[in-house]
Amino acid sequence: MNLTQEELSKIDRLIDFAFEEDIAQGDITTESIFPEVTEATAILTAKASGVVSGIEIVQRVLDKRGPNHIQYFAHDGDFVQKGDQIIAITASYSTLLTAERLLLNIMQRMSGIATETRRYVEACKGTHTHILDTRKTAPGLRLLDKMAVRHGGGHNHRMGLYDMVMLKDNHIKAVGCITEAVRMVRSQLPLSIKVEVETTTLEEVDEAVRAGADIIMLDNMDNVAMREAIVRINHRCSTEASGNMSLERIAEVAALGVDYISVGALTHSVKALDISMNFVK
Repeated sequence: MNLTQEELSKIDRLIDFAFEEDIAQGDITTESIFPEVTEATAILTAKASGVVSGIEIVQRVLDKRGPNHIQYFAHDGDFVQKGDQIIAITASYSTLLTAERLLLNIMQRMSGIATETRRYVEACKGTHTHILDTRKTAPGLRLLDKMAVRHGGGHNHRMGLYDMVMLKDNHIKAVGCITEAVRMVRSQLPLSIKVEVETTTLEEVDEAVRAGADIIMLDNMDNVAMREAIVRINHRCSTEASGNMSLERIAEVAALGVDYISVGALTHSVKALDISMNFVK
């Protein structure tokens, strides 16, 4: 996955902070037992089936600790079965043992997100609906969380408050109405910035269309209301379903014809994919 220099710098800062948190003045156990030059090979193995994510980040984690060589048996976005080897790492014991917990924490979380995302994407098969993530990410880990969503076949919604307008209920209440809220942001921002409006009723949908929204969020609507909203919008802007989007419900919502379904559960309540690291020599 091609990352910008700015994104790589953010990831490096995250890794530095995580090592400072975990190692501080040094790994007193490893330093007491292993000479710096003693080399070994460790295998990362999937202990459950799922989609792998975070391998690209593992390389950056290891590079912070010392020279290393990685042999790849899988790549980010690949589905692995329980028992499959993912990568083999050859490096000093010091590098392997000081990096082990961080690289596993990252890979397990990212792979859990990618695996859950793949389930939602598969549930939408046969429709034109795309699965989106949200801003409900772990503080400081948004870039990695959203990378994992892409590895699972999903799409990223806005990265933050800075790259897209999202007029939510509190914005609209403060201003007075959807029409005025859209007018205000349009007058302040370039046309290249997309404007999304959150709606909860069909009347709000009608107003958002008239106001010129680029995307209308159908928030916490039942299927009957969403179907009617999609008819009323009639392709004049994109549609996003949001709120209580469980895996059990996702297929029927996609079948209604929405363009996007956003799912906070992809990142806010992820179950990590079990991955182990064991020395082989």
